[in-house]
Amino acid sequence: MSDPDDLTPDPGRQSATLVRDAALRGTVVTCFVLVAVALVRGHGDAWLLFWAAVAILAGFLVAGPKRNLGLGTRITSLPKANPRSSVAEAVLAQIPDPVILVNQRSVVIEANRAAYDLLAGLKTSHPLSFALRTPYVLDGIQEVLETGEPMKVEYSERIPTERTFEVHIGPLQSDVADAEVQAGVVLFFRDLTSARRLEAMRADFVANASHELRTPLASLLGFIETLQGPARDDVRARERFLDIMKGQAQRMKRLIDDLLSLSRIEMRAHLSPTQTVDLATIASQMVETLSPLAKERGVVIKATLPDRPSLVLGDRDELLRVAENLIENAVKYGESGGKVDVEVAHIEGPVPQVAFFVQDYGPGIAPEHLPRLTERFYRVDVVQSRGKGGTGLGLAIVKHIVNRHRGHLDITSEAGQGARFTVRFPEAGPRP
Repeated sequence: MSDPDDLTPDPGRQSATLVRDAALRGTVVTCFVLVAVALVRGHGDAWLLFWAAVAILAGFLVAGPKRNLGLGTRITSLPKANPRSSVAEAVLAQIPDPVILVNQRSVVIEANRAAYDLLAGLKTSHPLSFALRTPYVLDGIQEVLETGEPMKVEYSERIPTERTFEVHIGPLQSDVADAEVQAGVVLFFRDLTSARRLEAMRADFVANASHELRTPLASLLGFIETLQGPARDDVRARERFLDIMKGQAQRMKRLIDDLLSLSRIEMRAHLSPTQTVDLATIASQMVETLSPLAKERGVVIKATLPDRPSLVLGDRDELLRVAENLIENAVKYGESGGKVDVEVAHIEGPVPQVAFFVQDYGPGIAPEHLPRLTERFYRVDVVQSRGKGGTGLGLAIVKHIVNRHRGHLDITSEAGQGARFTVRFPEAGPRP
């Protein structure tokens, strides 16, 4: 027997009902007429009674349910909606952080694209442990299922790159009748990699800055105590100590200036420059400014500049700082080569560029040092750098300025062949 709830009224069904009712009434009237005629003839008429019986049977067949004759419209029960509805999938797809839903057996019910990108082996209808083998997370799922209280754990991975996540594990309750999804857990991954790297960078920065300042301060205090004590009346010692103290004070000033410059550049890193600057003019000006220093160290600076303007969008003061740092480093650390080449050139291509080259012919830089040259306070030779007045921040400043100008810095070197620094900027059209 079919469930009465499965039959839904519609116009076709109502028409079929009217037909059956009319047929039933006609059959009843016909039967009474035939029976009455048979009785009037006396003792009944077998043929009339026979046809009365046929009429009654036909009436019941017409008035009965028409399940197989197409007169009634039967609405079959619709399948139950899947709990993993398209709305839930759409919401998960818009969440940028990885999100995974598992049931009470730790089998993956649903996940968003970020989760699949994070865990290569993640698949729905498979245990989460197939893709994530961190005991802290798996044990946390069981604890949340038992207690019903949310918790946070930390998850780290080192392949292909080192990343750290804070995983929020929360209970997932549902009124869905399907036992597979009645109770489960939702895992939300919050990426802490950038925050941890920033914390480490700040800690290193403070440690290095304090270390760099501690040395000149200690020297100043030592010389001051000496001048106040044993060398109080020694004129020659006083002059020599005051000269050393001046050098240490200048070193601290340079360090503080570089730190402030680096901070200002970082604060404006998200703002692209809008002024049009001629890079060839900047290179020519800086070559002229540093020529006395080069002559003092026995170095000749050769500049090769284009005939036409080399326009880029940039901050003039910052680009002067880039040229100054690169040329000054080449003069100081490559002075044994006796020559420094400075060149500005146009590079044609889908995106026209202006390139700034600085080449020295000194001892060069070992390959293992090249990737770290732009780190703050990183020096290939600490004693040599301090002796030449370096702060360890010059190339870090260059890198940040180049990044703000949407440029690219490239450093190549071979031992005994010198070093070549190349900076490329997108070329700007002439100012209207």
